[in-house]
Amino acid sequence: KVLIDVPYSELAEELAQSQPKIQVLQDTLQQVLDRREEERQSRQLLQLYLEALKTEDRILSKVAESEIVPKKEMDEVDRGASHAGTSAKTALSDHIIAALKEKPAPELCLDSQDLELVLKEDTQALASALRCDKQKAEALQQACDQELSKRLQQVQTLHSLRSTSKGKKTLP
Repeated sequence: KVLIDVPYSELAEELAQSQPKIQVLQDTLQQVLDRREEERQSRQLLQLYLEALKTEDRILSKVAESEIVPKKEMDEVDRGASHAGTSAKTALSDHIIAALKEKPAPELCLDSQDLELVLKEDTQALASALRCDKQKAEALQQACDQELSKRLQQVQTLHSLRSTSKGKKTLP
């Protein structure tokens, strides 16, 4: 980076080389730096993509598990608990409630499926479960919604990049 920032006339004088050779050298160094930055960004996107795939796999496996249990096996207690709006009891698991209570930014600690559960939860039931006021519960749901939207946008960007990269030919 330092060699690129030095004016090529000074570098040529210092290395006792011609200015065109030094300019070619600086251009080559810049290309190497650019390629490294592209590789770093590609690694980051790949990591995000892999995280998205893991999340998708977890969601699909949970959906498959729920389809295995026939609905007629649910008794009245199960059917009553599935109506989140009918009681102040929340359907959120203990680890979600703990994260919402204890973490300063719980939306960053929860996975996407948990964020969806928080969003689907009735605001009053959420406030009751967290022992806070309704405004705080609404703010928490809004933060979860924003984080979920951000994650969805990242996944869409990854899919777009993947479809774009499939169309390109490999360089020699």
